[in-house]
Amino acid sequence: MARINSYAELEELRKSILLTRDPNKTCITLCSGSACHASGSKEVAMSFEEELNKQGLNAEVDFRKTGCHGFCERGPIVVIYPEEICYFQIKPEDVPEIISQTIKEKKIIERLLYTDISTKEKIVHESEIPFYRDQGRLVFGSNVNIDPKSIDDYLAQGGYAALAKALFQMTPEQVLEEVKKSNLRGRGGGGFPTGRKWAESRNAPGDVKYVIVNADEGDPGAYMDRSLLEGNPHSVLEGLAIGAYTIGSNEGFIYVRQEYPLAVENVNIAIKHAEEHGLLGKNILGSGFDFSIKVHKGAGAFVCGESSALMTALEGKAGEPRPKYIHTAVKGVWDKPSVLNNVETWANVPLIINKGADWFTQYGTETSKGTKIFSLVGKINNTGLVEVPMGTTLRDIIFKIGGGIPGGKKFKAVQTGGPSGGCIPESMLDLEVGFDELTKVGSMMGSGGMIVMDEETCMVDVARYFLEFLTDESCGKCVPCREGIRQMLKTLTNITKGKGKDGDIELLEELAETAVEAALCALGKSAPNPFLSTLKYFRDEYEAHVYEKRCPAMTCKELISFYIDPTLCQACMNCGRKCPTGAIIGGKNLIHVVDQEKCSKCGTCFEVCPPRFRAVKKISGEPVPPPIPEEQRVIVRGKGKGAKENE
Repeated sequence: MARINSYAELEELRKSILLTRDPNKTCITLCSGSACHASGSKEVAMSFEEELNKQGLNAEVDFRKTGCHGFCERGPIVVIYPEEICYFQIKPEDVPEIISQTIKEKKIIERLLYTDISTKEKIVHESEIPFYRDQGRLVFGSNVNIDPKSIDDYLAQGGYAALAKALFQMTPEQVLEEVKKSNLRGRGGGGFPTGRKWAESRNAPGDVKYVIVNADEGDPGAYMDRSLLEGNPHSVLEGLAIGAYTIGSNEGFIYVRQEYPLAVENVNIAIKHAEEHGLLGKNILGSGFDFSIKVHKGAGAFVCGESSALMTALEGKAGEPRPKYIHTAVKGVWDKPSVLNNVETWANVPLIINKGADWFTQYGTETSKGTKIFSLVGKINNTGLVEVPMGTTLRDIIFKIGGGIPGGKKFKAVQTGGPSGGCIPESMLDLEVGFDELTKVGSMMGSGGMIVMDEETCMVDVARYFLEFLTDESCGKCVPCREGIRQMLKTLTNITKGKGKDGDIELLEELAETAVEAALCALGKSAPNPFLSTLKYFRDEYEAHVYEKRCPAMTCKELISFYIDPTLCQACMNCGRKCPTGAIIGGKNLIHVVDQEKCSKCGTCFEVCPPRFRAVKKISGEPVPPPIPEEQRVIVRGKGKGAKENE
C-alpha cells in the first residue's frame, strides 16, 4: 500500500477507488458481525465464494463481508445491491438458489424475505422493513456497506476526509469549538459534554497527553460498541486522531474487552492499514502531526468501564477506581492529562467535523443532541441494535421498531442504562429518550442497553439479579459498595425466597442511600438504581413478597406452587413423562396429581400441558387445593371435557 503524503493525494486515492466501483454492479453484502458469526455467517460466506467461483461470476458480482446490520436475531443477513433485496436467516444450502434465482434471473425468493408482524406481508427492501425504516442510522448506517478489513471501503464512504479537514483547514481551537457547539455528550453513560472534557485536557499543563477509547462494554445484553468496532473500526480511529490533534496528544489507546476477539482483530488490521497509508504514525498526510494507537486488551472486569479504573488497568495495575478529586482529563494515565470517550462518542466526531455542528444539532432534544445506538433485547419481537435520534419515545422504539411484545403478552417495564440503570413502567412509555429525561425518572442512558420486560417479569427479582451482577463485579475497594451492595443483595434474595420481614424495605432504602452518597466510584453510586426504580414504580410487588409471601408475576420459585385441576385433567400423561423429578402421580385413565414434596417448581408440567386442557395451574400466595381421593381419580372415557380428544 502506498503512503499518502498530502491532502491532495488522499483525495486522488479516493477518486481512483470510486472509479473502480460501478454503483449499478451487483454487490452481495453479508453481515459478518459476532452475532451472525454465531448463526453460521462464516459458512454462508464460504458458500457464496465457492458458488460465485463455480458459476464464473466473480467479475460480474462483488461479494462483501460487512459488519453488523443490526437485526441480529434474523441473521445471517444478506442484502443485494443495487436493488436492496434483503434476505434473512440464510443457510449455506440457500446460496445456490440465491445465485441462480436472484442474481441470474432477478427473481425474489419469498421464503427468505421478512414477514411483517402486523400485516403478514412480505417485504423485499431493507429500508422498508419497519425495524430499519423507523431508525435514524447516522453512525451505524455505514456498517452495511463496509468490509471492516478493507480501508478502501472506508475511503470510498468518505473516510478520513474529516481528519484531513481538521489538519489542513482548521486549527485545534476551531475543532474544539465545533465539538463544543455540537453539544456532543459522552455515549458511555455519564453524558458529560465531550467538548468540555477535551478543553480541560487541552488546557492542562504538560506536553504528554493521551486519548483513549473505552471499549470495555460490560453491561448484560449490550453490544453497541463491539459492533461498531468490529464493523467500522476506521471511524473510531479517525475520531480518535481528530481528538488527539485537538488536545495536543501524540499517543492513543483502545481499551477493549478480551472477550471481543473479532473487534480486536479488525481494529488491529485497521491500525496497520492506516499506518501503511500514512493516516496514522509520523507526519500524518504531510501535516507534521504525529499520532500512534495501541490496543490494550482488558481482563473483563466490569468496573474497568469506569474511567479511573480503566486508566489504572492501562498502567498495568489492578483495575480499581481512585478518588477523582482531580479529573482524569487533567491527571489520568501515568498522571498525564487523558481524554477518555467510548467507541460511539469517537465515531460521532468525524461526522461532526465533516458536516458541521449545525447539521448534528438538528437531531435530538434541547440537551441531548444527535442519535443514540441501543441494544434492544429481552421480551421483544425484534431483537437487535437500533439507532434513533435523541428524543424518540420509548413507545416508538419498543413497538414501532421493536415490534412489541411476543406472544400477545403485556408490556410491563423497560430497563435502560445497564445493570446500574433503572426500570421504567408502562405509564412512561411516551417518555422521550435523552440523558436528562431518563435521569429524571430514576434511570439513565448508560451505554445504551435496553431490556424489555413483559407481564411475567418479577420486578423484585429483576432488582436482585442486577444487584447480584454488581456484587460480583465490585472491586471491593470501598465499604459502601463492597458491603452495602452485598447486604442489599442478601435482603433482596431473602424477599424473593419468601423470607422477607417487616422493615426489610426500609433497610434496603437506607443501604441504597448510603451507597449513593458514599461509594467511591460510579459503579457503587449507581448500583442501587435497579432497586430504587423498581421500588418507586412497583412497590406493591415488594409488599406482596414481604407481607403476603406472594409473587404477583408468579416467577419466584419459593413463592409459587403447581397443582393439577381434577376437573380439567384428561390423563394425557404429558406432564408425567416430562417431569424431571418424578413428582407427577398418575397413569392411564387416572387424573394426575402433583406430589408437592418432590416438585422442584421448574414449571415443566405447566408448559407441556396441552392448551386445550390447561389442567396444570400455577398459584402464588394461596394454599394448594388438597388432592382428590385415589378412588375418585378415574376418568371415564367418552364423558366429560376432553373426551373427544382422548378417543
